[in-house]
Amino acid sequence: MNKLIIAAGTGFLGQSLLNHFKDKFDEIVILTRGNNKSCGTIKCVNWDAKTLSGWENELENASVLINLTGKSVDCRYTKKNKKEILLSRIESTKVLNQAVLNCVNPPKHWLNSSTSTIYRFSLDKEMDEIDGEIGNDFSMNVAQSWEKSFFKIETPNTLKTALRTSIVLGKNGGALIPLKNLAKFGFGGKQGKGNQFVSWIHEVDFARAIDFIIEKQMTGVVNLVSPKPIANKNFMALLRKAVGVPFGIPLSEPLLKLGSIFIRTQAELVLKSRNVIPKRLQKNGFQFEFDTLEKALKNLI
Repeated sequence: MNKLIIAAGTGFLGQSLLNHFKDKFDEIVILTRGNNKSCGTIKCVNWDAKTLSGWENELENASVLINLTGKSVDCRYTKKNKKEILLSRIESTKVLNQAVLNCVNPPKHWLNSSTSTIYRFSLDKEMDEIDGEIGNDFSMNVAQSWEKSFFKIETPNTLKTALRTSIVLGKNGGALIPLKNLAKFGFGGKQGKGNQFVSWIHEVDFARAIDFIIEKQMTGVVNLVSPKPIANKNFMALLRKAVGVPFGIPLSEPLLKLGSIFIRTQAELVLKSRNVIPKRLQKNGFQFEFDTLEKALKNLI
């Protein structure tokens, strides 16, 4: 019996994984805050991502556990939201560690979300898993605490991999939709200085890379990013071209900071230079289907 568990699998990334894995497993269980229900080989099981309440029985004999739990960072960084961002990641990881240790036959491989934001702002250096420099601010500290709570508990019978994921570009969710709308309305110019790097990955390659990690039994930390980070001004230029809008008004840093208040988000999400490369994936022979932004946008828009 080949069984996959996806914790918090009802969102955009969960759906991308479902599309990819639906025919590769005999049974898929989604841990969700919603109600218990079944649909063919897919079963939704309620959990609160904090306490053991029966859902943990589903982990018995599972082949793979993928945890995507965590409050979206696309919000204002108020004291309350910061606390929720941190706790949603730490508590879910902690309770899953407990559940895995309680299993008679625990999942063979557990892949836990992390973020490529763990690396410092960088215009000068490409960050890989070996030499990448970890920074120190709210987002980076959350990422470090998250990985620490994942790895500090040893699970002798379960392999562990932290997925340092970048911005995932997809048709039905994620960052591409608001960026595309900005470009369509004529605001698709560079954001801030425009020299900051964007690390991104196509949703198909996101799912394929996870499949590859499972197949190769890769453990430790893995960067889930496309091979070439791209400067924000070039990213926006390609996006304008893809939506067929010839011009784009640039958005200065003060304007972005002001605008982010109105749309209840943080300007940091577009101003930080994420210069991250997938060294371990490439070293192990992973081939990207969408290795350039042109290919990705052509497919998604």
